[in-house]
Amino acid sequence: EYITSYYYNKLELTRFSSSVGKYVGFTEYGVKIAADWNKDASELSAMKAQKEVYCLHNIQIDYTAALTKS
Repeated sequence: EYITSYYYNKLELTRFSSSVGKYVGFTEYGVKIAADWNKDASELSAMKAQKEVYCLHNIQIDYTAALTKS
């Protein structure tokens, strides 16, 4: 799962989760930001593609490293 969170003053405003597939806001301001970002289809598709770039590419490396240390 790929997650990107945006914080201000140690307070989480918004989060993108690849399992949800969209931005979710946690404050009043964060909800407004998330709604604007969710309207942009290119932004959502770019964030969904990040899962393939970061997660799927490294999963075998991380899995192998964890097994060899246990």
